[in-house]
Amino acid sequence: MKSTALRKFVSGRIFLLSPANCGGTRARQALSPNAQFALAARLRSADGAPLGELFSFVSGLYFRGKLTYARRFARPADPDNPVVGSGIQIITANAGLRSPDTLVTRAAVQAFGRGDIDANNARYRRPLEASARALLAEVGADCDVVLLGSVASPKYVEILTAIFGARLLFPIAFVGRGDMSRGGLLLRHASDGTELDYVPVLGAALHGSRPAKLAPLARMAGRQEGRARDGRAGGSMAETKGRGSQGG
Repeated sequence: MKSTALRKFVSGRIFLLSPANCGGTRARQALSPNAQFALAARLRSADGAPLGELFSFVSGLYFRGKLTYARRFARPADPDNPVVGSGIQIITANAGLRSPDTLVTRAAVQAFGRGDIDANNARYRRPLEASARALLAEVGADCDVVLLGSVASPKYVEILTAIFGARLLFPIAFVGRGDMSRGGLLLRHASDGTELDYVPVLGAALHGSRPAKLAPLARMAGRQEGRARDGRAGGSMAETKGRGSQGG
């Protein structure tokens, strides 16, 4: 199977992010009329809060990893195109694809929570199909479309592959990982500036054995700092030895 490691010079790359669960505990916290934190207050306001910020709070590490990674590597061919926008589109339960900057109110989030994300649910499927077709018409012939979400169930894949076909890609490193592991992986690659390899969803092995567990992010940062200290110390020793040999 051909990896898009060979396609580093495509004219554009956009990301489709799977949604957060708006029916869970974190969503209820954000929607509580008694909540005093800033996000909850903005949701109760007439303007609302950004969808990306809300989903990052509700989902935690997984969605934060997806959004951080997408913001790091999205390359919309035409950033001024209102349909393509920043090159990041979030799947919703009842409103198709939406930019992470879309403002949502408390009522809209409650509607997300009541929505059934199932390929057989017309209230979910039809808006997503319409948004995906509009996006396909605008992105151009040489733009990758990368799904950051589950590919092992039909709830996204069945709808999106019917529209994007072989152009719909996903990170092959997602196979076998749970949500938390995917989130951690995405945050690491966004921090390192190293993009993952993608393969077409169609024809890919969507199930696999679980990869080795990732080291915690804090531990990983400590190791990097330790290697940097060792490198500086090694450099100082080499300079001292060099000066000594010259003096001899």
